[in-house]
Amino acid sequence: MANRQLIIGNKNYSSWSLRAWLLLKHLQIPFEEIRIPLFQPGYHQKILQHSSAGRVPILKEDGHTIWDSLAIAEYLAEQHPTLWPADASLRAYARAAVAEMHAGFMALRQELPMNCRAIQRQLEYSEQAARDIERIEAIWLQCQQLEQQHQIQGPWLLGDFGIIDAFYAPVALRLQGYQIPLQAHSRSYLQCQLDNPLLKQWIEEGQNESEIIEEEEVGTTSC
Repeated sequence: MANRQLIIGNKNYSSWSLRAWLLLKHLQIPFEEIRIPLFQPGYHQKILQHSSAGRVPILKEDGHTIWDSLAIAEYLAEQHPTLWPADASLRAYARAAVAEMHAGFMALRQELPMNCRAIQRQLEYSEQAARDIERIEAIWLQCQQLEQQHQIQGPWLLGDFGIIDAFYAPVALRLQGYQIPLQAHSRSYLQCQLDNPLLKQWIEEGQNESEIIEEEEVGTTSC
């Protein structure tokens, strides 16, 4: 069996860590989980012990070190091709949607941070963040339209659970936690994400963490 470690940040806050963790758990790949709470004394030096990039997540396996969430996903997909759709056109769309998530939506990231403890919070967000949400809903809608065209059934985007779903899982937590109004098709997919037992496990473990990152605590709890 491979000597495998996944170095992650706080489960309550680290959206990039969640993506890699979900994929490994979904594939039922055993690994040692090393959690390094972010923005605590000495945290950066602890991460540097695993990767000079100084960021999480980091996958270490039999001498290999992979320090980017998308690179980890592609590495796993080489061994488990079902993480991408089998159809070439759907696979291309999934890759584009994942790449857009990986590189974009900066207003959403900054203004609506992932926080597993954010339940029924309210906040005001910018027009740019609203456009990010609108774009995400459009991606999800097009996925559902492509599923219909290709006669694919199932609650996940473009077929079975895959990289695209892992990458949009933190978005689901943001949209749910801050009570963002959504279209019907988005609410359906959001519920699919929230019903995932693996995501439920991550949320519970994140909520039980003791660390608080003040700048990530936004919004007010609604009555």
